[in-house]
Amino acid sequence: MGRYLSKKLAVYILTFFVAITLDWAIPRFMPGNPISLLVSRFATLPNAREVLTSYFTQSFGLDKPLWEQYLSFWKAFLSGDLGVSIYLYPKPVLEIIKESLPYDVALLLPAILLSWIIGNWVGALAAKKRALDRVIIPILYVFTAMPYFWFAIIIAWFLGVVIPIFPISGAYSYSMTPELSWEFILDFLYHWFLPFFSLFAVMLGGWAIGMRNMIIYEIEANYSRYMEALGASEGLILRYAFRNAVLPQVTGLALQLGTIVAGALTTEAVFSYPGIGYVLLQAILHQDYFLIQGCFLFIVLAVLAANFTVDIVYVLIDPRVRYAYTEGA
Repeated sequence: MGRYLSKKLAVYILTFFVAITLDWAIPRFMPGNPISLLVSRFATLPNAREVLTSYFTQSFGLDKPLWEQYLSFWKAFLSGDLGVSIYLYPKPVLEIIKESLPYDVALLLPAILLSWIIGNWVGALAAKKRALDRVIIPILYVFTAMPYFWFAIIIAWFLGVVIPIFPISGAYSYSMTPELSWEFILDFLYHWFLPFFSLFAVMLGGWAIGMRNMIIYEIEANYSRYMEALGASEGLILRYAFRNAVLPQVTGLALQLGTIVAGALTTEAVFSYPGIGYVLLQAILHQDYFLIQGCFLFIVLAVLAANFTVDIVYVLIDPRVRYAYTEGA
């Protein structure tokens, strides 16, 4: 176990270093000048543009050579400083992410967990009952084939415009202030339902189809036929098939949970939902180097943590992984 984890950690540390380096480099090689966009909001006099451009360029350290900017980035990062946003100047990047992250967790955590639980149950049931399989699976194929943003637009149009039941913009009413009260919670849930449902429905189809296909594969495997020849009941065979089929689903769940920090960019863009995905989109549109870096940093950390968790869980729950690694050692 120690050798396994030490090798995995070495790989993840190298991956983290490369990913963060790319995170720093890519925004700087994007076309355009973020300082010009920032200055356009402040410059009102003819000679103010040159003065403000020089001031902000020096303030953000963009007048230094790239190698010096890179070293400054790592120094600030290791001290916990993600810089100041250019787009939302002078707000710190870390503060923006802290404000946006709860919205992502509130939206994506229920959508992922509920779709995973219900999807696995529906998929297992469809693999067992052919009549249900012929009815449910074609519908789920339609849902899982839909792009998130397209389905979000459809339900926003139908339930927000044609039948105006739910609001289609924001996380709460603009007249309200976030507070711990029943009035605000109900208003938040009222705005939350449409983005939640658009994600839940599409994810549900993927989980259910994946579980259904894996169980059919496991039922046709040699060990299932051997158990059947020994006289094992259908229920017992299905339980063993489910235990093996759920392993890839656990991997998918962990990786999906790792993307919570990334938000659901297209869905949040459709509903103007103030999660990290929406913030990242605005940062890209305004060429905000530091906000882009901060958002991608949290995404990289979350995805690496999810992958590492999967590696540990697999060693604990799947003896085949332990055996294969022992043989390889």
